[in-house]
Amino acid sequence: MTEQEAFKAVAETISDRTECDIATIKSESTFRDLGIDSLDTVDLLMDLEDKLGMSIELDQKITTIGELVTFITSQN
Repeated sequence: MTEQEAFKAVAETISDRTECDIATIKSESTFRDLGIDSLDTVDLLMDLEDKLGMSIELDQKITTIGELVTFITSQN
């Protein structure tokens, strides 16, 4: 999976969950900027696991969309 594919999946999932405009989601956006708290993050990761067909086990603090995308692509 490329970073572009992972970013698209993350952005679509965030947009669906938060109803924010997908165009406003950037790599440098933080979860907090997008109104996503820690509980929302857990739900978001479960949705992404289903969408991507993979397990996402975060072993580090992730604060931006770009960091999450990098983490996801490094798991393949």
